[in-house]
Amino acid sequence: MGAQFFEKILSIVDVGVHLVDQEGITVFYNDKMAEIDGLDRAQVLGKSILDLYPSLTHETSTLAKVVQTGKEWPEKIQTYVNLTGKRITTINRTYPLMDNGRIIGAVEVAKDITGIVNLHDQILDLRHQLYQSKQRDNKIKGAARYDFSDLIGQSKPFVDALSLAKKTSRTSSPVMISGPTGTGKELFAQSIHNAGVRRNRPFIAQNCAAVPAELMEGIMFGTSRGAFTGAIDRAGLFEQAGGGTLFLDELNSLDLFLQAKLLRVLEDGIVRRIGGMTELQTDVRIITAMNIDPKEALEKGLLRYDLYFRLNVVNVNLPPLQQRKEDIHLLAYHFIEKFNPLFDMKVTGVSPSAQNRLMYYPWPGNVRELSHAIESAFNMMEIEDDIIEEHHLPANLREAGSQNAHMLIPSADTLTDRIKQLEREAIVDALQKNHYNITLAAQALGVKRQALQYKINRYGIAKKDNQ
Repeated sequence: MGAQFFEKILSIVDVGVHLVDQEGITVFYNDKMAEIDGLDRAQVLGKSILDLYPSLTHETSTLAKVVQTGKEWPEKIQTYVNLTGKRITTINRTYPLMDNGRIIGAVEVAKDITGIVNLHDQILDLRHQLYQSKQRDNKIKGAARYDFSDLIGQSKPFVDALSLAKKTSRTSSPVMISGPTGTGKELFAQSIHNAGVRRNRPFIAQNCAAVPAELMEGIMFGTSRGAFTGAIDRAGLFEQAGGGTLFLDELNSLDLFLQAKLLRVLEDGIVRRIGGMTELQTDVRIITAMNIDPKEALEKGLLRYDLYFRLNVVNVNLPPLQQRKEDIHLLAYHFIEKFNPLFDMKVTGVSPSAQNRLMYYPWPGNVRELSHAIESAFNMMEIEDDIIEEHHLPANLREAGSQNAHMLIPSADTLTDRIKQLEREAIVDALQKNHYNITLAAQALGVKRQALQYKINRYGIAKKDNQ
C-alpha cells in the first residue's frame, strides 16, 4: 500500500521523475517525464537510458554518472535528444538510491525549460546575427536609443545624478548605477554610452535576473561547438560588445561563481568561450545597475566585495520619484506628448485635481509607473477630450492620492486658485524676461513649447500683461 501511495504522488506532481536500477534500466517513469520527453511510458519502462537517449553517454548522462559514483549530482541544465529526435532541455537534480551502503539505482527530478531555452536561443541568434553584421559594417551603431536630452527633470537630486552621469561619459571607467525599479537606470546607461567616444560602437544590455545561472555563463562568455550537447559556436556578450559598452542590469542577481569569472575577465582583459581554446582580448566598457543599495547587496552576500570595488569606480544613484516631486509635472507633460501621436489625440494637460493626485501618490513604481498611469488615462478618455481629469487616472492612484491629499493640502478650491495664480505669474515673468519669445520662455520654464502655448491661451495671457 505504501509503495502504491508514493507512486500515485509521483505520478501527479508537476516535475518529471525518472528512476533507474544499478544497470541503468528504467523502473519508474512518471507521466510528467513522459510529457517532457515526448515519449510513452510503455516505450521507456524496462529500457536502458542510453538506448532511450542516443545523444548521451556514460560520461554525459547524469543518471549513469550517479549510478557509477554513488554521489548526488547538483542542479544542472541538461540538453539531450530522445528517440524521436526531439531536442529537450531540463534542469535536473539526480540522487543515488542506496540499500545498506550499496548502490541500487538513481532517481532524477527534472523541470522542463525547453520552451524558455528555445525562445532565448532565438534571441541570442538574432543578437549574434546583428553582431556579425556589425563586424561586416563598422558604421552600424549600437542599440542605445536614448541620450541625455531624453532625461527629464529639474529637481536637485535628479540634476546632481545627471551631472555626474555626464561627467562619466568622458571616460571609459566602470560605472555602477543604483536606484529603485523604474527610475530609468538603463536610460542613464544608454545616455552615458551615446555621449562618449564609444557611441558608434555596440551597446549590449543583459538583465542578469532574466536567465538561469546555468545558461548565463554561455551567454556572457560565448560557447564553442562541442562544449556540451547542443552547443554551437556563438559569441558571448564581451565579444558582441567589442569596442563598445556592456550593460549588466540587476548585477546582484548574477551567480557568485560567474561574478568570480567576470572579475577575472575585467582584471585580465581576456575572455575564453566555454569549451574553446582561444583567448580573446576584450575592449569593453562596463556599466552595471542594481535595484537595491550596493551596501545591502554586500551585506546579504549577493555581491562579491572584490567585484564591487572593481565596478564601483563611479556610482550614480538615481532618486525615487517621491524625492523629486517637482519633476512630476514635467514628466506628465512629457508622457502626454509621447502618447498623443500614438492615440491620435490632442491632450494638452492635466487638470488641477488630477495634478493633486499625481503629486501625493507615493509612486512605488517610480517614473515607469507614472508613464503607465498617463497611458492608462489616455485609454479612459474620449477622443475629443483634451485634459486629463481625475476620473481618467487609474483607480489605485486616485484612492492612494485621496488618502494622502486630504492630510497634506488645503481644500481643492483654495489650492486650485493658488496653483493657477502662481502658474500664471511664473509664465508672465518668463515671457517678460524673454521678450515674449514663447520658445525661449518654454526653455526657461522647463516645459515644452506646446504646453506653454496651451497655458498662455488657457490663462488669457496677452502681450499687454508684459508691458
